[in-house]
Amino acid sequence: MNKEHEEIQSESDIIRGDVLESIFCHVPLIHLVPVCHLSKSWNRALFSSLRHFNKPKPWLIVHSQTSRPPYTTAASSVAYDPRSNLWLRINHDPPVEYVSDLRSSNSTLLYMLSISKFSFSFDPLHLTWHQADPPLVWRTDPVVGILDRRHIVVAGGAWDFEDDPLSVEIYDLETRKWDTCESISAIFEHSAASMWLSIAANTKTLYAMEQASGITCSFDPISRIWLGPFDLRHDPNIYFSVIGISRDNLIMLGLLGNSENVKDIKIWELKGESFELFKEIGAMPKELVEKLKEEHASLSSIKISLTGDVLYIFNPEEPKELVVCEIDGRRRVSRWGSLKNSMVNDGGRVTERAVLTCADVSLGDLRKAMKSGKGSFSTVNNGILQ
Repeated sequence: MNKEHEEIQSESDIIRGDVLESIFCHVPLIHLVPVCHLSKSWNRALFSSLRHFNKPKPWLIVHSQTSRPPYTTAASSVAYDPRSNLWLRINHDPPVEYVSDLRSSNSTLLYMLSISKFSFSFDPLHLTWHQADPPLVWRTDPVVGILDRRHIVVAGGAWDFEDDPLSVEIYDLETRKWDTCESISAIFEHSAASMWLSIAANTKTLYAMEQASGITCSFDPISRIWLGPFDLRHDPNIYFSVIGISRDNLIMLGLLGNSENVKDIKIWELKGESFELFKEIGAMPKELVEKLKEEHASLSSIKISLTGDVLYIFNPEEPKELVVCEIDGRRRVSRWGSLKNSMVNDGGRVTERAVLTCADVSLGDLRKAMKSGKGSFSTVNNGILQ
């Protein structure tokens, strides 16, 4: 009798698990956090749903800051969760102490650099900030990138005429010390600043590309040597380009034509020792190109924020509309869409200076934020991804 009862109970659990998995597919990720603690069967159904059905996707997080000293900011940021198609508000407790302009790099790194302090954050929700002494050489607009979650590379942008404008320093998160290494390539002598370069990094290599020319160098943190230059412009019609990392592979987005007449926006995956192997993986639909331009007749540049297989593309001059694309397992763009930036007010302009990051956000990250009291979440509005 007991054996028969156990078999009936087991079948009931399986049916209930299937139903739960279906229900969980429609529940926003932030509302699934309490489910982890209800029971083992619910916990199994939850993670099965996230693994096999409606999988989590990288979040886009928009951070706001006033553009003038004392660089105050709201004690919150907004985030778009594509799995749930929701804009969420992330409330920070305590608010971050802002010491200078807030900047982003590698899509995951936030940092501020002043003459007295270097502050940075690289956790998915940017609720934890680290403080360090500034680099040995004072810099105003350096290239900054994080490698293997241990080393932060700061290159170029030196201010004092007595300093090497191409100097490079590495900060070790374990030893909490700065070290100097080989200067960045001389080809960047007149453009060794973040405003002219596009930066990307995987676990082993930092890439820096001049956006106007496509000339690229790579940096190995182990040998501390710069390699290159490499010319990534295989198409002479490209007039502006940016790079990023998707699944440890280097990708490039290029604007073709000219700023007054954008003919195409395309994405390539680059491979080979000298990046000689180009594979076009997607071309942006014309209607989305027009959305990036907004009311302007021209498009001189774009920026991207990406993690994994999801890219968010925007016009830095008018970030009202975001273009979203996803890369599938065959390494082709399988989906294009557009998204209204929740930081834009009803008047159609960004209320404050906006800085974007992108990161994989798990249930564990959300649970940790809520448990620590550093972050709380509320719904702003539906994403309405088109």
